[in-house]
Amino acid sequence: MALRRRERKILAVTGAAALIAVGLNLLVSAVNARKQRRKKKRDVSGLSVRVYLSATEIHKLTDQIIAKSKEVYDSVASVPLEKVSYMNVISPLAELEAHQFSLVQSCIFPKMVSASSDIRKASTEAETQLDLHFSTCRKREDVYRVIKAFADRGEWLGFEAKRYTQCLVEEFERNGVNLTPSKKKELENLKTQIEGLSFQYVQNLNLDNSFLLLSESELSGMPLQFIKSLDKMEDGKLKVFLKGHNVTPILEHCKIRATRTLVAVAYGQRCGKENLDILENLVHLRHKYARLLGYSNYAEFALEPRMARTSEKVFEFLEDISENLTDMAMAELNLLKDLKTNEDGDSHFGMEDLLYYMRRAEEQELNLDFGEVKQYFPVNLVLSGILKIFQDLFGLKFEEIKDIEVWHETVCLFSVTDVSSQELLGYFYLDIYSREGKYAHTCVLALQNGSLSSSGTRQIPVALLISQCPKQIDDNSVLLRFSEVVTLFHEFTHVVHHICIRATFSRFSGLRLDADFIEIPSKLLENWCYQNISLKMMSGYYQDITKSVTSSMCTSLRRKRDLFAGLRLKQEVLLCLLDQFIHSSENVNILELLKHLHPKVMLGMPLLEGTNPASCFPQIAIGSEAICYSYIWSEALAADIFASKFQEDLLNQYAGLQFRNKVTDLLHHSNLAFRLT
Repeated sequence: MALRRRERKILAVTGAAALIAVGLNLLVSAVNARKQRRKKKRDVSGLSVRVYLSATEIHKLTDQIIAKSKEVYDSVASVPLEKVSYMNVISPLAELEAHQFSLVQSCIFPKMVSASSDIRKASTEAETQLDLHFSTCRKREDVYRVIKAFADRGEWLGFEAKRYTQCLVEEFERNGVNLTPSKKKELENLKTQIEGLSFQYVQNLNLDNSFLLLSESELSGMPLQFIKSLDKMEDGKLKVFLKGHNVTPILEHCKIRATRTLVAVAYGQRCGKENLDILENLVHLRHKYARLLGYSNYAEFALEPRMARTSEKVFEFLEDISENLTDMAMAELNLLKDLKTNEDGDSHFGMEDLLYYMRRAEEQELNLDFGEVKQYFPVNLVLSGILKIFQDLFGLKFEEIKDIEVWHETVCLFSVTDVSSQELLGYFYLDIYSREGKYAHTCVLALQNGSLSSSGTRQIPVALLISQCPKQIDDNSVLLRFSEVVTLFHEFTHVVHHICIRATFSRFSGLRLDADFIEIPSKLLENWCYQNISLKMMSGYYQDITKSVTSSMCTSLRRKRDLFAGLRLKQEVLLCLLDQFIHSSENVNILELLKHLHPKVMLGMPLLEGTNPASCFPQIAIGSEAICYSYIWSEALAADIFASKFQEDLLNQYAGLQFRNKVTDLLHHSNLAFRLT
């Protein structure tokens, strides 16, 4: 993509924001008055998802879903090939998906939120059972033959119906429906091996309890609170487990370079040989899996349904991004090198110095106390500000619905209405307070997909935002860290995106969007978290909410996001290149590749001796293999939209409605929305 210099900087900034906004808790105190609920709950129009099922009911509903699914698939399979039509083949499958999605979610989302261990267990079992069933459905040759017979007729269909039919065909074929019985068995064996190795790779990292013993003098510069948090051994040494919550603070604050080097190397060696062997085996099996399906390598298989389509396009994109970041990143690196030379007289600068001198530079460049900043973000004010911004920008109205059945007393439900037409667009649940057994991260789930039935009835979308905000105690305000504010804004964009997309087919509803696009709206809207007008709408001093964050705080927060954005995004590009190389080529020496790529991308800085990031990079083992580039791809598109439509006026409702009504409509029409040129 030909980005202007200004737009490149925005892209780099959003890349940095993605790194800054990590591990977060959130939101809302509009639920405090919900302690006493009436026994009789209101019915809410348009909600098919069932939010309070017992363990027995989950098992029963799971059986019903599977039985109905078999019935429809059997019916479709029985259609004679010469009589196939849209109404007797495609429409029944589309209607089944639309109807069953909310029922499936009713069974499986409780494992993340229920306070009952029995319900969580039943939900987990239901997910396993349903996954196995739908996996079997996607391999039925009798159903595939009927769908393919209709597709081959080439009858005229609307865009979405045509795309849906193509998706069905591709789904069956990518699951090996055309293979011989022996090759199908081999494919299943490969899939089982791949899943087992992927799990083992991640499990090795999760179970790794390696540590270092360091003296207090070796940890000079560390905050006293950090020192007190470490276990002290009999000889006075402190036990430092090699976990991110220990390693990052040391690399940022420890004055002793030898300690930073020791910690960085040890952290980069976790599960070294074991996970490297697993990854090499994984890559080999993935290539073998792809070749069985007719692809030359695994990247070709993974990229086929995505916008990039080919590894060549991904490499071109990543190298273009890296090259255009070089001047910015080099200026940032030279600043850090000068700072290091001035402080300790040593001009040698390595990766172990990066975070430490970034922090030192921020201290000199910024007048920012994050403890003070936090006092301006009570969760209720943040939430009300976010709702106000989205209302003004996208022409929406949010209204809490009381006295409805939910899975926990602290959960609340909101309706979303179009301000102009008064049309009900959808609902979202907020489950934001921490409790035992609840999923420990912030995320958004689709509970019900938007769709249009063959009879013309529209099913409205429903979303759930989960977080881990501490529950309010007495009259003390629950305060959010600024990074948590950014994450809340990001995740709430997913909620609104899911609800505003007007898909005909459930499969193309908001949160089921192609992964090359799913982050575009949220990465775009993150920019609002760094501008005076929107920050002031979301803030208020906890002891006097009429006092919002100061203009100087807003400026400092924006400058912090911009500082070293080039270097941070360069690190992302490096790992994306590694991912693409190993999944597009055979027999790659991963360690040698890293030794070659690292100085090339990171402006001459070599890989830390003895480390291997490929051994402790879980995304490359499970979830993002061959597609790690996708997040940066979305950032690039979001950067273009922000620069061209919103940078001069954040609350431009004309642009906001245009994005809501046109751009999101294009996005759900799959890969035709944008092209990087």
